[in-house]
Amino acid sequence: MFKSGYSRLAAHVRPIAKARFASPIARSAANARFASSFVRPTVKAKFANSPNHKPKKDEDDTPLPIALAWATGIAAVVGFGYLYLTDASAGVHKHVFIPLLRLMDPENAHRLSIFLLKQGFSPLDEKPDDPLLEVELWGKRLSNPVGMAAGFDKNAEVFDGLYGLGFGFVEVGTITPAPQEGNPKQRLFRIDESGAVINRMGLNNDGVQVCGDRIRSRFWHLISCQSKKKNETISSLSSTIYRSVCNGQLLGVNLGKNKSSPADSYDDYVYGLQNLGPYADYVVINVSCPNVKNIAASSDIGVLESTIAAVLKERNNMEHYLPPIVLKIGPDNSSDQLQLIAQLALDYRVDGIITTNTTLSRPAGLIDPEDIARQEGGLSGKPLRDMALNTTREMYKLTKGKIPIIGCGGISSAEDALAFAKAGASAIQIYTSMTYDGPGKVREIKDGLVGLLKGRKWTDVIGEDERK
Repeated sequence: MFKSGYSRLAAHVRPIAKARFASPIARSAANARFASSFVRPTVKAKFANSPNHKPKKDEDDTPLPIALAWATGIAAVVGFGYLYLTDASAGVHKHVFIPLLRLMDPENAHRLSIFLLKQGFSPLDEKPDDPLLEVELWGKRLSNPVGMAAGFDKNAEVFDGLYGLGFGFVEVGTITPAPQEGNPKQRLFRIDESGAVINRMGLNNDGVQVCGDRIRSRFWHLISCQSKKKNETISSLSSTIYRSVCNGQLLGVNLGKNKSSPADSYDDYVYGLQNLGPYADYVVINVSCPNVKNIAASSDIGVLESTIAAVLKERNNMEHYLPPIVLKIGPDNSSDQLQLIAQLALDYRVDGIITTNTTLSRPAGLIDPEDIARQEGGLSGKPLRDMALNTTREMYKLTKGKIPIIGCGGISSAEDALAFAKAGASAIQIYTSMTYDGPGKVREIKDGLVGLLKGRKWTDVIGEDERK
């Protein structure tokens, strides 16, 4: 019964989801059809003027209070649905839908979010980004510096919906060569009082081939459409266009290792780069996942160096297109380890560094009345902020500002984002804060930054703390 009802609702709402990217006239028409589809003409309205019509006693004599209740319910559904789809910043997300999702098991709530995005039920941020927020990474312009971190769209299924939320870039994955189920459930926990999450997912994903098919098929389909519009050949267009096929927005692909792979091996990263690199605006080498035992590069500098060398050698041998290579490091490195990582990044000319992954530590001041922090896994969210910010500042200083840094960890406000920029981050990523506050978090941070910048550009403040 629930499935049947949901299918009927989906049939009504899906045209609006598809029409959101069309012209205003098309959107208005879709909205009108959606509203009218719930108004079913009564028998009286259809046949009252017919000479052969003889009303029956019980025909369409629904009591007025019940009719009003139905009308109110339908109006509420239509209203909430309209706000959900057309305004990512609407309060209905933060105050209605997100609290409902938080009543569910965290992993089931995540799966439902992915399902809704796949069906086209994704809210849209239609407000243009302020030019003050523009930044350039690896020769490509981003309309804003706010990105979606890896871990949400693990299988490259919904990044178009995430672009619609207003992100300047989206990172999919982590993707491993072979599909894997990850660690046993339950493996995802919320610490609501601290705005934090603990996960020990274990890099569950569909694998390079399945995820690659999704990314490739989308890329070539959109390239084909654009070549017809611009009257250019697919070959010439594919050599210059953003791999996201979205101007001002980038697509990152985060690569990892299978559990079965040797700890000192780099073959999984090379394989992922060979298959997915041609379709990514940048490729992330995840050497710091705390939930996979065989990613030794996070603590073994020798393994890290051989991994960097092998990946960059493969990248430099690629034909036609050389994707930037970015390292993702953890927040738990010592000062000596950070210095070695920075030197390797400079020596091998790594294109970027993400600071940071989740932490196995439990920072002081964590508010956790239910003692959820005892669970094993990486901690993300607000308690991670200071660790990630300090790592960002240290890496910017050690690399002398020569390597772009993407700040990630505990960012939940425009003030946090600005602090990361001043510490040296060229761009920032969020994830956990959006699970608590909803999709409007992206627009909230962007609008807040414009106010905090007070007429200055985002690029003006990058590394400002080090320049003082």
